[in-house]
Amino acid sequence: MAFESLTDRFQGILKKLRGQTRLTEANMDEMLKEVQKALLEADVNFKVVRDFTKNIKEKAIGQEVFKELNPSQMVVKIVHEELVELLGSDETELKFLKGRPTHLMLVGLQGTGKTTTAGKLAKRMKEKDRKKVLLVAADVYRPAAVDQLEQLGKQIGVDVFSLGTKVNPVEIARQAKEKARIENYDVVIIDTAGRLAIDAPLMQELNDIKDIVEPQEILLLVDAMSGQDAVNTAKEFNKNLDLTGIVMSKLDGDARGGAALSIRHISNVPIKFAGVGEKLDDIEPFYPDRMADRILGMGDILTLVEKAKETVDEDAMKKSVNKMMSGQFSLNDMLDQLKQVQKLGSLKGIMKMIPGLPKISNEQLELAEKEMRHFEIIINSMTPEERENPAILKNSRKVRIAKGSGTTNADINRMLKKYDQMKEQMKQLQQMQKSGRMPKGF
Repeated sequence: MAFESLTDRFQGILKKLRGQTRLTEANMDEMLKEVQKALLEADVNFKVVRDFTKNIKEKAIGQEVFKELNPSQMVVKIVHEELVELLGSDETELKFLKGRPTHLMLVGLQGTGKTTTAGKLAKRMKEKDRKKVLLVAADVYRPAAVDQLEQLGKQIGVDVFSLGTKVNPVEIARQAKEKARIENYDVVIIDTAGRLAIDAPLMQELNDIKDIVEPQEILLLVDAMSGQDAVNTAKEFNKNLDLTGIVMSKLDGDARGGAALSIRHISNVPIKFAGVGEKLDDIEPFYPDRMADRILGMGDILTLVEKAKETVDEDAMKKSVNKMMSGQFSLNDMLDQLKQVQKLGSLKGIMKMIPGLPKISNEQLELAEKEMRHFEIIINSMTPEERENPAILKNSRKVRIAKGSGTTNADINRMLKKYDQMKEQMKQLQQMQKSGRMPKGF
């Protein structure tokens, strides 16, 4: 995940600060030097780093933090506030028009994944915002761009407007606008062409589309992995098009995060969405305060709860919990639990959102995910009777299941041991429920 090394550095710096009995200007300067070094290593723009640390010091002096008996808490608060300001403390959500279509232009350089991102945004707006969406194939230059968008539209159940590759993109945009008005679409997403670099013909075409469509949103897609190049690209596009927002892709990768921390301050354009994976569901609104929490190692419970509400089948979960609390817990129930967890995303991503957890290495998390996949394959290789009554799993059955699942008897025994542990935990919860010792809220 982007910011991972920065988070580790910040946690170390703040831990050292908490060890100070009093804060002085000397140890404050020492802490800020560490912060500067951490940010520069994360590829944050030098001017941004300079302004960021200067603001922290001024606020600390202005609020007389040095006189506090426990100054570290106040410094953490100030650092958090400055991070939120750096990432864009203003409103970052899209605004939809009422009674007429909202037009959105998606722009960017070639190869950044605009077409896929257009599909991601369309799917999100259709499913979460309940909007009738029209995708517009206005990239007539890149081979197969129109076909790709049409395939995405079929996949997510969203209409795609295209006139092939022989029609001028400006004319495509004009006809799409008219279609959206007549057929009462809520949102029009125009997938525009890109170039390998910013050039005059590209900007002229985008401005011509802008003049025809009069979009409410012009979103620039940038790659978090491109570092300060993304910041420079945002500056140039904003100068020519007056951007309303940025979609930053690959924030789930191992990018150092410098682009996200620099782009708002340098270009004055807010990040509105973050791409966090390759699947069409892997896009989420960008909340500066929540991202600041993650960077400082405070987790992000709100996003995790929202994700759970969106992905977890509440009725199925209630049914499963009631069944478990009544003393029944089969391998089918264990399989259901594994699937619900997998819907939330990678274990690494989930762990990052929960504050206060002990440090778990990436290798341990990858091993746990691999184990979960093995357990699922093993259970799927069993008969319905074996899933409901694992006690009948003698050696001959295990040999058959191992062959069918491409695993070993040891893998099956490990899965059964984990199942027994979960079953025992269910029994303990059941006893606590009967004795009235369940925690409040259960």
